[in-house]
Amino acid sequence: MDTELIIQNGKTVYSPAVEEGIEWSTERHGTPGKLTFKVLDDAKLKITEGNPVRFKYKNKKIFYGFIFTRKISDGVMTVTAYDQLRYLKNKDSYVYANRTMTWLVKKIASDFSLKKGTLVDTKYKIPSRVEDDKSLFDMIESAHDLTLINTGEMYVLYDDFGKLTLKNLEKMKVQIVIDQETCQTCEFSSSIDKDVYNQVKVYYDNKDTGKREIYIAKSGKNINAWGVLQSYEKLEDGENGKKKANMLLKMYNVKTQNLSIKDAVGDYRVRGGSMVVVSMKIDHSKILKWMIVEKCKHTFKDGEHWMDLTLRGGDFTV
Repeated sequence: MDTELIIQNGKTVYSPAVEEGIEWSTERHGTPGKLTFKVLDDAKLKITEGNPVRFKYKNKKIFYGFIFTRKISDGVMTVTAYDQLRYLKNKDSYVYANRTMTWLVKKIASDFSLKKGTLVDTKYKIPSRVEDDKSLFDMIESAHDLTLINTGEMYVLYDDFGKLTLKNLEKMKVQIVIDQETCQTCEFSSSIDKDVYNQVKVYYDNKDTGKREIYIAKSGKNINAWGVLQSYEKLEDGENGKKKANMLLKMYNVKTQNLSIKDAVGDYRVRGGSMVVVSMKIDHSKILKWMIVEKCKHTFKDGEHWMDLTLRGGDFTV
């Protein structure tokens, strides 16, 4: 058997017969990993919400999480389980100063009894932050965005078989190539309609002088091509206005390019936040570059393994 699925209810461990079509889905940020599968609604199978679920494929550790939903129809039970990131939907309030994103993740993990794995040091210390009545996901995302804006470094938080893991994007590369021979269909889109700006204005209300300080960075070339697309954002205490404006322009002043891949040959190492090499002809041009996986759905069916990917171009915005 290529697949192994184990469910534990108290001291009882089940290895049920699972219908073909197990699906494992992940996204780059803001969404927990999800495992969906179907089993016969057998009276001997006593499973319920909160039970841990472990899934392996060809003896490789794929998913560890907990049952959240069961649906029963015509003698078949459809089960949905989420990994630890599901608990980051909880809301709370935190106030902190001169702390890193890594510190925040560790603090949240400790407060909510989440298991930790490798959490890289993001180094950048956020000057001050008040997070009131927000989801833990949103708090971590805000800390990530501030880190990205001030350092240019992107990080990925995910659950690695039951342990929270934080890595630099550059450490998420998977050495595979996606091309016309390894997928069934692909769809390309390019846009300047969302999260694209060629002029960035940031401001800071100086309490000492009583004046508003303005910092501007812009791209004359793309303003001529697209018209003025302006972002207007507030500076946090302790941030460098000129540096932030330039960094935001660098991130925002690019087209958003997305590639949707259907039925690519599956690779268990690929998840939301991974990077893969894409080699194909797109928009009348041959491309060969790393792209980030925004969404990934693996399907294990009929002894085969396929994956659907939503990929984003080599220049990334927040």
